[in-house]
Amino acid sequence: MKILVLQDYLRSGGTERQSVLLAQGFARAGHPTTLLTFRPGGPLQPTTLIPRLSCASLQRIDPKLDWWAPGLIRRARALAPAIIICMGRMANCYGRSLQSALPATAVISTLRTGKSLPWLLKKSLQTTRHVIANSHAARDQASQRHAIAPERISVIHNALVFPPATAQPETRSITRERFGATADTLVLLDVAMFRPEKNQIALVDIASRLPPDLPWQLWLAGDGPALATCRARAVALGLSSKIHFPGWLKNPGSLYAAADIAVHASHRESLSNFLIEAQAHGLPAIAYDALGVSETFIPEETGILIPTDDSNRFQSAILRLAHNSVLRGHMSARARTHALANFSTATQIKAYLDLFLQLISSNSKP
Repeated sequence: MKILVLQDYLRSGGTERQSVLLAQGFARAGHPTTLLTFRPGGPLQPTTLIPRLSCASLQRIDPKLDWWAPGLIRRARALAPAIIICMGRMANCYGRSLQSALPATAVISTLRTGKSLPWLLKKSLQTTRHVIANSHAARDQASQRHAIAPERISVIHNALVFPPATAQPETRSITRERFGATADTLVLLDVAMFRPEKNQIALVDIASRLPPDLPWQLWLAGDGPALATCRARAVALGLSSKIHFPGWLKNPGSLYAAADIAVHASHRESLSNFLIEAQAHGLPAIAYDALGVSETFIPEETGILIPTDDSNRFQSAILRLAHNSVLRGHMSARARTHALANFSTATQIKAYLDLFLQLISSNSKP
């Protein structure tokens, strides 16, 4: 079956990583797949194509307009896919018009955000052939808020973009030495785009109140509009030597391998890629209970779930793991097993393809 994966721009976010991963997975499974973006380029633009995967953009030059999709309907008709899957808020806004223009095609909306939804996206959720939510919490919210029949919504969790590789001990040491961390340093890690809702600044404030006799560092990897504010807060608190900003990395695996605990203070999620990736690399997780976060780990077994904005309890959880290496070790082993068992790329790709075949089959019945 021919598959069209639609994304506005391949910026450095989690949804964009999933778009590339899914397109590549569909192609490797033998299905001709087109990854079509509105804007050309982007940090995650594939540089090496694989058989049966093609990449194209609708805009010839980049005017930096995420919403502009010139000739989308014409291109979709020319490709004649059996499946169109819309990824990201902007692409999902076009789901309704795509389904209307290509009634024989199964157009699939996706829900992968805890943010408020644009009007066009809400209409697409109600009119496309099917909806995929990346968490049960997002599914329930879509059903309750937007009157979508439960049978029209499937839950498929995010897939592991960076499964753990076999890391050599010296690799861990080299990464830690790069930031001045010793073997005794407790390294806290968060990998996410710097947007206000990701709330990295809360992690800066929580870390600043850790006891002075605890050797710790906080690594905040990623880029985005809230980065400058976080940097300024770290400087103002006199923590430039303890809080580090590695920037955006195409593959943050070296950070996962070198850190000790995953910390995440996001206010809005639907399912956190970071928490899945971190646990797959054996990091216990401490996170605020944002939408869908509880589905990424097992509270008290692979990490600690904190009521949103309870910074004192968040700090206490860090100290609890910092001072109990046995508990941290148990959580680490359980986290790795849990993430690899429940979020493997092969399992998630199969879930998508099984659903696609089901939709095509039901559409062909008289």
